[in-house]
Amino acid sequence: MAALGNSKNTAEILHKYQFHFQKKYGQNFLIDGNILDKIVESARITPEDCVLEIGPGIGTMTQYLAEEAGEVVAVEIDDNLIPILRDTLSAYTNVTIIHGDILKTDIHQLVREHNGGRPVKVVANLPYYITTPIIMTLFERHIPLESVTIMVQREVAERMLVGPGTKEYGALSLAVQYYAKPEIITRVPASCFMPRPNVDSTVIRLTRYEEPPVDAEDETYLFAVIRASFNQRRKTLANGLANAGNLGVNRQAVEETLAEMGLPSMVRGETLTLSQFADLSNRLGRKRA
Repeated sequence: MAALGNSKNTAEILHKYQFHFQKKYGQNFLIDGNILDKIVESARITPEDCVLEIGPGIGTMTQYLAEEAGEVVAVEIDDNLIPILRDTLSAYTNVTIIHGDILKTDIHQLVREHNGGRPVKVVANLPYYITTPIIMTLFERHIPLESVTIMVQREVAERMLVGPGTKEYGALSLAVQYYAKPEIITRVPASCFMPRPNVDSTVIRLTRYEEPPVDAEDETYLFAVIRASFNQRRKTLANGLANAGNLGVNRQAVEETLAEMGLPSMVRGETLTLSQFADLSNRLGRKRA
């Protein structure tokens, strides 16, 4: 099978199988070998690694990963792509193709079966519409991960890196920075894809922390507080948290806690650091009804 990663071979395989892009899956296939090399290099893949690839498409990046990794497990939701993957990856004995939705897959079981429960490296060209749910699933379910190297919409990558006081700062920024160290690897122009998307992309690597950088007594409650703080950005923190309904604290408890922390009652969530959110959630958690 010819190597993919260029427009000619990609077009040929799509024509061979009469494949039609499905908008609902946000399909854009990478056709630039230099970018593919950079992704695999930045993921620091070695023969000792088991790689989980989410959304392999026609197997373009899978081929590159299979050349470097001990094993690649590729999870693809589109049943029309499964026969194509069996064709394009037929030369690789170290690739397992799984037909399924990653959000409904028992990833813990998958890691146990293919890597003895040891941390895997995730590599993916993620569809824009589902980037955040996939990232949050990987981290919040505590999947054994070493790193996540993904191609995402440029604005989403920037959101993962920013700090307080910017309009991009939000629940995704805080979640990523709680679980991992984010680093931008490279920008990817829209011209590197087939079909060409309307926006540019960015490759970002998230290296999982062994221990989070802040002390949260109840991680689930921390993220409930964070989500409530950003659900309605224009609201003050006191209003947002008191109206959340799932935090078990009233407005008085919130205002008292903010005062204890030396924060004004009119403060908004977008001004708090991750460390302050951890402190806030720990204090509120002790006051829950």
